[in-house]
Amino acid sequence: MENEAGEGARVRPERKSMTPLQKMGMGLVVVALDTLGGEGIGAWDLLPDFIGWAMVAWGIVSLGNPQRTQLLCLAALAAVVSLVFWFPSMQTQLRDAELALKWAASLPDLAFVIATAIAFKAAARAAGDRKFYARFGLTLWFAVIVAALPAIASAADSQAMLDYAELGFVLLWLWLIWNLFAAHARPWAADRD
Repeated sequence: MENEAGEGARVRPERKSMTPLQKMGMGLVVVALDTLGGEGIGAWDLLPDFIGWAMVAWGIVSLGNPQRTQLLCLAALAAVVSLVFWFPSMQTQLRDAELALKWAASLPDLAFVIATAIAFKAAARAAGDRKFYARFGLTLWFAVIVAALPAIASAADSQAMLDYAELGFVLLWLWLIWNLFAAHARPWAADRD
């Protein structure tokens, strides 16, 4: 039974659009699927990384961070590199290439992670958010180590270190995605006005 004021009526919560960090996180999920072992039909990737990077760019465009332009440029660079390697013939060439070329192909992704960690660490610090200042600081250090590890492993001729670098790359994606979703509602991560 309801009275005329509508008491007792079910009230639907207001639906809000995705926050910039949620958009970025969803895009990085698409990018990370290949890293986590996702396969397409035949040699074609059915969910290409450049689609994920487009989603990341969608999030960055709506972000109110002063380093938005830098992040957008790095996401665009990563998208272009992923588009080049989307074609099966290029995937085969990269798979058969020397370690140095494989490492170079991953650098745009790692540069984006490093720039994102720096931008969000600075934003969290400015807002006095110690928790995410620490988390994105850890992300930054982890990304630098993951970026350097293949070169060190190659110099040391250590397959074990290369395996750790590959595992580190997967864990880095998961950690960044987790933190983007965890921080999405923070005031410093809000839409630009």
